[in-house]
Amino acid sequence: MAKDTPPRWDRRMQQRLARGEAAALGELYDRFAPLVHSLANRVLDDNAAADRVTREVFSHVWDNPGAYDPRQGPMRSWVANITREMAVDRFRRTEAEAYEASGEGTEEEREELEEKIRRASAAARADYIVRSMPAPLWAALELAYFRRRNYRQAAADLGVSEDEARRRLRLGLQLLSTADTRPADGSPRPGDGRSR
Repeated sequence: MAKDTPPRWDRRMQQRLARGEAAALGELYDRFAPLVHSLANRVLDDNAAADRVTREVFSHVWDNPGAYDPRQGPMRSWVANITREMAVDRFRRTEAEAYEASGEGTEEEREELEEKIRRASAAARADYIVRSMPAPLWAALELAYFRRRNYRQAAADLGVSEDEARRRLRLGLQLLSTADTRPADGSPRPGDGRSR
């Protein structure tokens, strides 16, 4: 299979959604609703708001199946990105309303709000990365960070060479480091979901 060819399930699902098959939406919901709700709840820290975002995400997918481009990645990533964007937008609106209700927000309060939004978005992205990470990488990170094993102990526990354990730890950390999409100067990177 060519590297840029999307998985067969993703292509078929997009075609079924484009034809308006309600069963396809049900299947998509069954597959991704736990992920969508978890990501939304991670950003919003509010179960009821996460429920609303979950409904909005699947409504958006139903209304816009053509917006998914299989060449850009798996449908799971597309749905997760929609979720993150909608949850961050809801968080921004909710927090902005709270600031307005308390009186005029100062520049410092607006900067604080943007920092809260950035942290919530990065946390949701980190959750998604961890949930999508290949099992061997996650197993190495879990041993190193939750069980406090060094790379030699992790290698022994995993039954791999020390070089392989180091490689898995390095790759896992590199994946997690992409969760904070803000460059060192604090400005948003293109495509990080802020400009939409």
